[in-house]
Amino acid sequence: MIDYYETKAHPITKRMVLEAYKKVKSNKGSAGVDEQSLEDYGKNLPQNLYKLWNRMTSGSYRPSLVKRVAIPKSSGGKRILGIPTVEDRIAQQVVKAYLEPKVDGTFHDDSYGYRPAKNAQQALNMVEKRCSNAYPWVLDLDIKSFFDTIDHNLMMKAVEHYTREKWILLYVRRWLEIGTMDGNEVVGKRLNGTPQGGVISPLLANIYLHFTFDKWMELKHPYIRFERYCDDIVVHVRSKKQAEFIKDKISERLTQCKLQLNESKTQIVYCRNHNHLERGDKVQFDFLGYTFRPRFCPTKDGWKLLFTRCMSTAAKRRVVSHLRSMRIKHQTGSIQQLAAKLNPIVRGWINYYCKVNQWTTVKVWWILHLKIIEWVRKSKKIGKMRAINWLRSVYASQPWLFAHWTFINP
Repeated sequence: MIDYYETKAHPITKRMVLEAYKKVKSNKGSAGVDEQSLEDYGKNLPQNLYKLWNRMTSGSYRPSLVKRVAIPKSSGGKRILGIPTVEDRIAQQVVKAYLEPKVDGTFHDDSYGYRPAKNAQQALNMVEKRCSNAYPWVLDLDIKSFFDTIDHNLMMKAVEHYTREKWILLYVRRWLEIGTMDGNEVVGKRLNGTPQGGVISPLLANIYLHFTFDKWMELKHPYIRFERYCDDIVVHVRSKKQAEFIKDKISERLTQCKLQLNESKTQIVYCRNHNHLERGDKVQFDFLGYTFRPRFCPTKDGWKLLFTRCMSTAAKRRVVSHLRSMRIKHQTGSIQQLAAKLNPIVRGWINYYCKVNQWTTVKVWWILHLKIIEWVRKSKKIGKMRAINWLRSVYASQPWLFAHWTFINP
């Protein structure tokens, strides 16, 4: 029997490795370059975990190449992800579990991404609150290829600020430098950047931007408010002139830290509830899947023009693209089985995008409903009107069956 509390040279217990595995398993994820799935890894779990623990405690652990995967972005182009192997994800989780409690308490209150007690909805609510109150202008920042341009020496210096543990520094350095595999092509040692897709990457990104941006803003511009969700940043200012000034200062700071402001995607936005187009000012920006702009919204006093948020066009495209990829029309089984398959995914979208201004998402739910009508036509071998009427009868007896039926009346 394995004693999960036994330790060796480095202060890594077998319990730490076991708990890391449980966390990685709960997050699921695809296979890395070795094509080993979580299920495959679990078939020989005690031996696999013991081998990883033994290598990590002795210092002989070396990560495998990272699998390079390109996924399409809704705005065009591709986002490059780096998928580590299951074993490397477990090793990264061991380090993350040790390091995160030491660093998270030092992070800025307005840093919301990938933190235990923070989330995207908190960031979105704060953006809306500040836009609606004291700050008429927003600087919507974009850092060019952030994950690919992180400087390794500055990254290690930032990590060393929190810990002198040799095993932490050793493995963080190895993960930063490990090469990638794209199909059959191997790209050697990385000179900068961290793969976007690793377990440790979001924590390292937060550490890097804590010193690059958050702490610097707190020291140099303490009266300027912002929200940061990893590398997505919104800065609030009181005038266009102040926005232009702080933009230049932030650009200089990023350059000092081996990063670059993306001038073509960074924009200054006027965020008050009346149209400012006659001055040529931009009046909307996207943040975390939402578009912030002036829009007429229903209130207790009727429809009013407010500066608020709703699901962005890009987010709607992503959802519709995902629905298309599910091939709903070709699913087999009963309508209850179809609902059981769709609802967990749809509820995730509802929980994120329907916190406010639910009416702006209705078109997405009708697109989903039309795909379910197509499924009824195919599975029942009936025409469109008969399929619609049949689905209405299901709705009459089971209005809770599909999660999106909360927002439409079939």
